Amino acid sequence: MSGRNAWKTSAFSLVEQMWAPLWSRPMRPERWCSQHSCARQTSTNTLHPLWTGPVSVPGGTRQSPINIQWRDSIYDPRLKPLRVSYDAISCMYVWNTGYLFQVEFDDVTEASGISGGPLENHYRLKQFHFHWGAVNEAGSEHTVDGHAYPAELHLVHWNSVKYQNYQEAVVGENGLAVIGVFLKLGAHHQTLQRLVDILPEIKHKDARAAVGPFNPSSLLPACRDYWTYSGSLTTPPLTESVTWIIQKEPVEVALSQGLPGTEARTRWMEGSLHLSQPAMWTAD
Repeated sequence: MSGRNAWKTSAFSLVEQMWAPLWSRPMRPERWCSQHSCARQTSTNTLHPLWTGPVSVPGGTRQSPINIQWRDSIYDPRLKPLRVSYDAISCMYVWNTGYLFQVEFDDVTEASGISGGPLENHYRLKQFHFHWGAVNEAGSEHTVDGHAYPAELHLVHWNSVKYQNYQEAVVGENGLAVIGVFLKLGAHHQTLQRLVDILPEIKHKDARAAVGPFNPSSLLPACRDYWTYSGSLTTPPLTESVTWIIQKEPVEVALSQGLPGTEARTRWMEGSLHLSQPAMWTAD
């Protein structure tokens, strides 16, 4: 199954990054960067391990995530539909990083990747992961007009034309492209359930489990309209190497599948995964 559009896509460039004030983003850490902080703290003032070491990029003008505001987005007819083509066979395994669960893909070939849209080159799929919080009101990294979604999916790709490997692309100009998808409570999501069912096999840090053929395009919304802007990784090294492609339409998942709230804490945080820190403090 290909994720390529069969219809016209509306693409919006974000000409200005508008940062939400801290009071409008509950459960979010402060940022010590030029815009806000690069050092994330929990409500108990305990730093996530990724934030305790030196930060190689202390700040910048294109730090992510941002609060997407409709009034700052401009329809750009020059932006083409994003071409998404994933090979289910390239899916390798899911693993517990200690902070989240991450699904890895074989990126040796061009089998799975994206192009078009705001991208000048082909970008290979490296991995995807989810960000979620302890409550339904706050979990997504990006917000829209100050509104946070319960969770956010990130599909991470690297520029295979300009760089030899993912590690080089992370710190290089236009090195990464990340598709962001908001998740909201609603109908049961059958594809997501495949991953949820595997989580008991990776309860402990560094545990891995085979997923089998898996096409992540089935996690994308039906409407492929998107916002795009140039930003950064959201945790160290905070490199401003990311072209963000944020899907405007969220996808629905059922609370029983482990989104934030009581059920999520039972299944993803405490029951199915033994994470070293609350899962909302996670890395791209």
